[in-house]
Parts: sequence; C-alpha cells; structure tokens
Amino acid sequence: MSAHHVRAVLLAAERRGVATGPLLARAGLSPALADEPLNQEWTPAPAPASAPGMAAAPAPVAAESAARVPAEQFGQLVRMLWATLDDELIGLGGAPSKVGTFATMAHVVVHGSRDLREALRRAGTFYSLFPGGPRFRLVEPVAGLAWADGVDEARMEFDVSGYDDPLHFGAESTVLVAHRFAGWLVRRRIGLRRVEFVHPEPRHAREYALLYGAPCVFGAARTAAVFDRADLDEPVLRDAAALKVFLRRAPVDVLVGADYGSTATGRVRHLIGRSLPTGPVPTPEELAGRLSVSPQTLRRQLAAEGTTYQRLRDQVRRDHALAELSGGRISIERLSRRLGFSEPSAFHRAFRRWTGETPRTYQARARARDRRGASDATPRARDRWGAADATPRAPGQQP
Repeated sequence: MSAHHVRAVLLAAERRGVATGPLLARAGLSPALADEPLNQEWTPAPAPASAPGMAAAPAPVAAESAARVPAEQFGQLVRMLWATLDDELIGLGGAPSKVGTFATMAHVVVHGSRDLREALRRAGTFYSLFPGGPRFRLVEPVAGLAWADGVDEARMEFDVSGYDDPLHFGAESTVLVAHRFAGWLVRRRIGLRRVEFVHPEPRHAREYALLYGAPCVFGAARTAAVFDRADLDEPVLRDAAALKVFLRRAPVDVLVGADYGSTATGRVRHLIGRSLPTGPVPTPEELAGRLSVSPQTLRRQLAAEGTTYQRLRDQVRRDHALAELSGGRISIERLSRRLGFSEPSAFHRAFRRWTGETPRTYQARARARDRRGASDATPRARDRWGAADATPRAPGQQP
C-alpha cells in the first residue's frame, strides 16, 4: 500500500484524538511515517514479499526507505483503528459505521442472493438502514435505449456527500471495497470500465491505476464504479464457510486482490488499457501473443463472452478519452493521435457515436464544472437518496 494511504489513516486517527505512535508500533511500522508531509508524492515501488512462516511482529518499515508498506501491516493498522473508534469508516463517514456492520451485510448477501444484481441491491438496502452508510445504489440503463454505447453498462453509485474526507481515502476505499467484494462474491474480478469521482484529481492520482485497474474521471457528477451490465447475471458462489475466512482476513485480502480479470474480455481490456495513452493499441495478433494463445482462439474466446476485439478497443478508447478530456490537460488533436486515430475528424465521429456530443463540447462542460468548483458540487452532493433505489435509467442521467 502507498505510504500516502498510511498517512491518510493516521490523519483520520489524529482528528479523532487517537495517538498514532502506539498504533504504528503495534503494526510494525516506523513512527516516522506520522511525521511525513501528507501531500508528499512517492515513487511507487514493489511491496515487500512476506516469506512463509514469518513471525507475527514484522520489522518496522522506515518511511524514508520505502514508498510502500506491506498490506498485512497496513491492514493491521486499519483493524486497530476500527477497534479503537468502533467505526469501520474510521471517522471519515458522516456517522460511525459500527464494527460488525459489514460482516452482517455480507451474511445477508451471501445467504439470500442468487446473482450479483440481487446481492448489490440487498447490500444497498441494508446500508440504507444506517445513518453512517456507506450509501450506494445500483443503476442500470433504461430497457430499449437506442444508444450505440452505454446500454451494456451498469453503475454502482456512491453518496459520499456526508464524508469528512479531506484526503479522499474514505471515497477511495468505499469504491474499492464494494468493487472487490462484488468480485469475491462471484469468484472472479469484475473488470471496471472506468471509475468516476466527485472530488478533483488528487496529487496521488497515479495510485488509482494500481487500485482500480481502469481509467478514472475526476470532478464527476457522481462517485461511481462502471462495469459490464452482463456481470450482474453472474451467480453468487460463496457460502458461510468462505465468508468466515474472508472476514477473518479483512481488510488485507480486499487491499491486495488486484488481478486484472479472469476472463478473456477482462485480460484483453486490461492489456489495451495499459497501452494507453503512451503507446499504440495492440493488434489482435499482439494480444494473442501476450496471452499465449492463437489469434483464432482469442477471437473464439471473446465471441463466447459476447464481444469482439473491435468493441473492447472502442470501449477502452472511449473511457480513456473521457478521463483525459475531464482532466483538461491535453488538446483534442493530440488525444486523437494518442488513441490511435488516423486524424482528428475520425476521433470526432467516434466520440459523437459514443457520447452523443463532440469532444470539444464535452471538454468545455468539464472545464466549466471545474471552474464552479466545490461551491457548485455541494448542492449536488447534498442530494441524498435511498440506497434501495435501483431504478433503470440512462448512464449519467440524474435521478
């Protein structure tokens, strides 16, 4: 885990009057971590590997010698703060979410859900009963919508308006836990198309690629995880025994469970996404080589999963275009070249097909939203809604 996230947890502890030194010592982390600037950038480095049979008390990790800390030690730090505050949101939510709330929700979901759609709806309904949240809802597109793109997307939308979350760790972890718990339920990772956040792009934004494995849009109208609608039909495959192990390991298994897809669709989407925006999109033959299969086999696998190389390429291009245009740091002409279009006019036509508007119009709206800033986001954020609301509607449509 990033040292930034350690410091974000420590800030949450300090704001609730909890001494951080003893917590760090018991977690086997250097007390110097508490003294580092909270906005300091770190260069990601591989997390240290744990040898089998390692002693329970690990050697302290010095802040100045490592950009990252082992997930086991970070998980222990979080668990201790859970116990100290009796709050699974460690003081970042609008109200405490008592320890055991997540476990109870998980039991309700595992014992009563046929598929992922029902599981997410049950989880949303459960959390709507508590003032501390986290509140979220499942959103599916309107049946029969005539858009060329978007009808095959589903969204988990999160209401983080009440969070006391200056470093955005609460929002980041809420989305992360929901996404990875959903994948755990169906025994495979749910490949994200993109992740949208209400907050502006933070200085540690490069960590998001490690956390979510998908393009991220900042300054969005809603905080949301966007994925394939077909994933909602996946059956829930976990039982009480598996849940017991999962809860005993939480939050470590959630934090380190970062594979990028157990399906051909997920693997291809990830490989295409990794190539952008710095390099050309891999050809079907190049992708097949990286996956150690023949191009014909890869084509059959994708067809069996209801998709094609061209469709996945366009989906990834679209999501990267949305993320880049929302950031406002690149010209449309340069973006079209990065995404592999032969000329800007081809990009304009594709973007209009994807979204119904031109890239310049979309970018202008994003810039206007950024200028309005937090003062404009506040009224929108105060729109709290019942988590059980899973009313189908068009992607991005306001309720």
